[in-house]
Amino acid sequence: MTAAALGTGISARGHHLPAAAAVAVATALLVLLPGYAQQPGRVVAVAVLQLVLVAAWVPATGIPARVGGPALGAAAAVGADLLVVFPERPELGSLLAVPGLGFLAAVLHQMLRRAPRRDVVGSLAGVVLLICAVCALAVLLVEPRGPDGGAATTALLMVGTTLVVGHLVDLVLPRPPIAPGLPRGVPGLVLSVLAGTAVALVRHGSPGLADLVSVLLAGLVLGSVAALVGLAAGFVTVGEPGAGGPRRTWAAPLLQAVLPFAACAPVTFSLLLQDVL
Repeated sequence: MTAAALGTGISARGHHLPAAAAVAVATALLVLLPGYAQQPGRVVAVAVLQLVLVAAWVPATGIPARVGGPALGAAAAVGADLLVVFPERPELGSLLAVPGLGFLAAVLHQMLRRAPRRDVVGSLAGVVLLICAVCALAVLLVEPRGPDGGAATTALLMVGTTLVVGHLVDLVLPRPPIAPGLPRGVPGLVLSVLAGTAVALVRHGSPGLADLVSVLLAGLVLGSVAALVGLAAGFVTVGEPGAGGPRRTWAAPLLQAVLPFAACAPVTFSLLLQDVL
């Protein structure tokens, strides 16, 4: 698929290969740093992904929030991380205060923009989504199942595998396309979810029948969330010709790599609490 078909200045190869590489790096950070340095390593890995997401958000989406968006996103990331790291027994409910206050700050940001205010709704929605995404990444700092982190590692590997397989399959087989102008196909979506589920089965060993059903369902749920959010990130970065502000090609792979991890973090936490991974 050519760059003209995409409606951007980037080819399908340039769309998928950098995104797959960025996913691999993000997965390695989230898996290896906690294994090497325990909780401090986990904090560093999550903080890096939050910083990457904040830096890439406006260049990748083209929303008119060049200064206010990154500033609010960075403030939300710091606040969310502090609420999770410092309490001896962190409560995820406390994280709701960050997007709540962040929404008010985002509205104030729109009021302070210079007239004429272009695309107010799109800018407000984009900033609020960024705030929610960095807060969701902070959920990865919570350890619901002990210090070894085996189940959490399985979930991270599932998400990473789902995203990488999806990009690689779409690189060679983007048809039938899911939507016109988007280099993502139905085979890539299906195979990526199956690949993530396979990782869950391999990591879980030889479970009994009841456990097998639970692991399959958990893998399908988490893989589907990762694949669909990765697809949504592709929609956002490709965009409509002439819609929004200018997009930067370097930022698109970063957004496509990190945003699915943010969406999957609360789902992972819920699955770990249910002890199905």
